[in-house]
Amino acid sequence: MLRLLFVLLLSSFCYSQTPIANAKLFIAKKEYVKAQKEMTVFLESNPNDLEAIELLGEAYGYQKKWDAAIEQFQILKQKRPENAGYHYKYGGALGMKALSISKLKALTIIGDVKESFTKAAQLDPNHIEARWALVELYVSLPGIIGGSTDKALRYANELQNLSKVDGYLAKGYVYEYDDEPELAEKYYRLAIKVGGSVTCYEKLSKFYEGQDQPEKAIGNLEEAQDKHQRNAMHYQIGKVCADYNIQLDKGEKCIKAYLANHSAQDGVPKAWAYYRLAQINKHRANKSEALKYINLALDELPDIETFMKEKIVILGL
Repeated sequence: MLRLLFVLLLSSFCYSQTPIANAKLFIAKKEYVKAQKEMTVFLESNPNDLEAIELLGEAYGYQKKWDAAIEQFQILKQKRPENAGYHYKYGGALGMKALSISKLKALTIIGDVKESFTKAAQLDPNHIEARWALVELYVSLPGIIGGSTDKALRYANELQNLSKVDGYLAKGYVYEYDDEPELAEKYYRLAIKVGGSVTCYEKLSKFYEGQDQPEKAIGNLEEAQDKHQRNAMHYQIGKVCADYNIQLDKGEKCIKAYLANHSAQDGVPKAWAYYRLAQINKHRANKSEALKYINLALDELPDIETFMKEKIVILGL
C-alpha cells in the first residue's frame, strides 16, 4: 500500500512539472531539441516570459543554431536593457556565429560582439565572464580590427580585482599570446599558488606543451595528481609521454592506472587510452603490442581517423 502511494505521488509530481522545469531538465540531459519544442509551445501563450525566452535561446545555442539564439537574446536585452547577463549571452551567440562564418563576414559583426561584452561589464562590475570574454576577444583580434594587448590586460586587471586566480590566469593567457613566455609562466604559477585548482594546473601544462617543454608539463601534471588525486591526470601524463616519446615507462604505468580506475567522470574514453598505449609501444618498436592496443581502440571507436592512421603506421613497422 505504501509503495503504491509512493508511486502515485511520484507520478503526480512528474506530471505537475512546469514547462520551464521540463526545459531545464531537458537541457541538463542534453536533450536540446526537446527543450526547444517545450519552450516554443509555452511561449505561444506566454510570449513575455523572460526565463522561457532565455531557455529557448540556450537550447538553440547548444544546437549551434546561432541566428535563432541571437534572436532570442536580442529580445531579452531589448526588454531588459539593464540586465548584464542578457548582453553577455547576446554577445556570446554573436561571437560563436562569427567563428562559424567567413572571416570577411565575421568582420561585420565583431563590433557588435565587443559592444555587447563591454556593456555587460559596464552594467555589472562583478561580471567575471564578460571580462574574460573581452580579454579573449582583444587578444585574438588583429590590431587592425581592434585587437589590443593593453586593453586585454586592462580587463585582466579588473578580473584580478574580482578574483586573483582569474586575474592571474587571464594575464598568463595574454602574455602567452603576446609571445612573452616568462611572464606567462609567472602568472600561471601564481594562479596555482593562489588557487591550485585542476584548471590552473591544466593551463600551465598546456602552456608547457605549447612551448615544447614536455618534461615540465609532466612534472606539473604529477604535482597536480599528488594534490588532487584525479584519475584523469594519469591520462594526461601518459598522453604527454606518448606524444613526445619520453619517459615511456612512466607513461605506460599512468595509462594503465587510468584504465584500471576508469569511470565516465574521467571524461576521456578508454579508446584514447588504448591509443596512447599503442603509441608508446610503437615508439618501442614493439609491433605486436602496438597492434593489440590500436585494435582495442578501434574496437571501441572504429570511426576515429587518428586511430586508423596510427594502425597504418604500426603495420609499417
